[in-house]
Amino acid sequence: MKAKSIKGKTTAAVKSAFLESIADGFRPTLAICFISKSMDRKAITDLLDAEQVAIFGCTTNGEFINEETEKGSAAILLMDMNKDYFEIYFEEYPDKNYRKLASGIAQKVIQRFATPAFLLGLSDSSVDGEEILHGLEDIVGTEVNAFGGGAGDDYAFTESIVFTNEKESSSGLVCLAINEEKIIIKGIATCGWKAVGTEKTVTKSEGNHVYTVDDIPALDITVKFGGLENITPENKDVLVEMAANFPLQLQREKGDPVMRPGLVIDWTDHSFYTSGKVPQGSKVRFSLPPDFDVMEKVVKGVENLKATEMPEADALVVFSCAGRILSLGPLMSQELEGVKNVWNVPMAGMFSNAELGRATGGNLEMHNLTTCCVALKEKE
Repeated sequence: MKAKSIKGKTTAAVKSAFLESIADGFRPTLAICFISKSMDRKAITDLLDAEQVAIFGCTTNGEFINEETEKGSAAILLMDMNKDYFEIYFEEYPDKNYRKLASGIAQKVIQRFATPAFLLGLSDSSVDGEEILHGLEDIVGTEVNAFGGGAGDDYAFTESIVFTNEKESSSGLVCLAINEEKIIIKGIATCGWKAVGTEKTVTKSEGNHVYTVDDIPALDITVKFGGLENITPENKDVLVEMAANFPLQLQREKGDPVMRPGLVIDWTDHSFYTSGKVPQGSKVRFSLPPDFDVMEKVVKGVENLKATEMPEADALVVFSCAGRILSLGPLMSQELEGVKNVWNVPMAGMFSNAELGRATGGNLEMHNLTTCCVALKEKE
């Protein structure tokens, strides 16, 4: 399978890059599209649609095809994957029936592919991505390979979009199902944030709504730990700093901890919502603000994936949390360069609102402040 990655900050630039990519006879069948909301999505999807290219698309908080990060652009991974080896599904969830919807998709998929893997794009920041993963597991089994991310909206946190050919939704799922008997797909979700301090107990929570930790309101104990000041609804910058630098780390019996930053605050009781479940009674620790070790752990994790499971790849897709670039700033390019150099194949990625994947030694889960790398290779 041949792959090429292109980018552009205008529709004309994307069109020019696309035409250049096919000038040598390359004929892509599938496009992974990460496009800023500031771009003309329809013009770009119309261009690909006219060339009979299937589209898996998400709006973003930033985009990249190599170590150079962009804003307000389009990053697109083109592949000439055999059309018999994949299918794209698109569904909306206005009733929030996430698990049932995902199970329905999986039931269709297994009629076509005995051993499927999934790439997922989710819109709507309130979506419970873990319920979607559980829906796939209900049909395909707990060892299913599934990866993805939450669409972004240039950090506005108001309306994200997923899209495919002639369809898009602010409350929906775009799903790329791949036949693993023909395409090898392996991935890893790695964070690198270091835990600090003693374990604390979540004393009251419901789903992803965390009320108290050690009987102290979740916001208050986080503010105290981080030494943060001027925490008010109007101070958006410090709220972002809290989420990016001082997230809870949910301890697991199996596998690495998963990150659970406070994303939405309920000012009536100083509780907050995270993008994944935090069960009442579970153990959490706080995190240290990131340093170079955070990037090194991600790159080493990807290097280990190559060494143990995926010696070669044709293409690479990356979902990296928007909070990582907020915390790491210009250093983020070093992490992306390290990831790209592992296989040195065409890559496209986005800064996402959440990440879906299997943490090292763990289960399929929804993550934050995490980099999820997905490598693909056609079997010979």
